[in-house]
Amino acid sequence: MKADIHPDYHPITIVMTDGTKFVTRSTYGKAGDTMNLDIDPKSHPAWTGGQGTIVDRGGRVSRFKQKFSFLTK
Repeated sequence: MKADIHPDYHPITIVMTDGTKFVTRSTYGKAGDTMNLDIDPKSHPAWTGGQGTIVDRGGRVSRFKQKFSFLTK
């Protein structure tokens, strides 16, 4: 491996949508940073069989539905 070309690989804390936390190693941010997930396997319909709902943070889902509402008419 070449020296000084790879990103820093350090521990960070992941916070799931239900509030549970775990520590893993990542190149995200700095050592000790926290990553809050908007969607994870406990809330995404692909893993829950469609029972979960997607959290609309920032209006992304509502903008998408508005843009493509003509397809359901």
